[in-house]
Amino acid sequence: MCGRFTLALPWSEVARILRAEAPGPAPAPRWNLAPTQGVTVLVVTGARELRTMRWGLIPSWARDPSIGNRLINARAETVAEKPSFRDSLKNRRCLVVADGFYEWVKEGKGKYPLWIHPRAGGVIAFAGLWDRWTSPDGEVIESCTIVTCAANALLATFHERMPVILPPEAWDAWLAPAPADPAALLPLLVPCPADLLELRRVSTEVNRPANEGESLIRPAEDGP
Repeated sequence: MCGRFTLALPWSEVARILRAEAPGPAPAPRWNLAPTQGVTVLVVTGARELRTMRWGLIPSWARDPSIGNRLINARAETVAEKPSFRDSLKNRRCLVVADGFYEWVKEGKGKYPLWIHPRAGGVIAFAGLWDRWTSPDGEVIESCTIVTCAANALLATFHERMPVILPPEAWDAWLAPAPADPAALLPLLVPCPADLLELRRVSTEVNRPANEGESLIRPAEDGP
């Protein structure tokens, strides 16, 4: 799964790499993005546009927005079948933008966090889905989920799942605004090459979503 990630790159650099417009004020750098918070996504609705959406997909037909708290991830193996995701897979795909993500490794009776990031730096483009929900009083919430797949060789030693990281050559196919045949999209939802990523053990301060700052991704004093 993917339950926490980072995006601290400058907004202008993110827009340049993704060839996107970046309307509105730049969001602050984040080192501890958590479910239900606002995250940066790239959508194509005429132009390639960066937006902020709530992490945790709320289907347009949902009666209660709290369903989004349980829909932070969508499994690649079932995304075309699940009622919460199948319409978004056909019609509303996005890239959820990051520059690293966290995973936790069991150690004795506890766990310690790892920060996983591109070996060469830059952005990570998670395969994402989005939807727009309107409350009975007219409030509109745009929300998203991150698609996950089986772990690659690097992550499989400590976890069975990972987010789908799409390479640049797959971005246009995933973002195509026209309705898509899921059968043409599912081959994109595979583990990225293990040598794309590297990892480091970091402080357990990241365990609390309220904690923020660049110190969260520094090597832990008791780690390798």
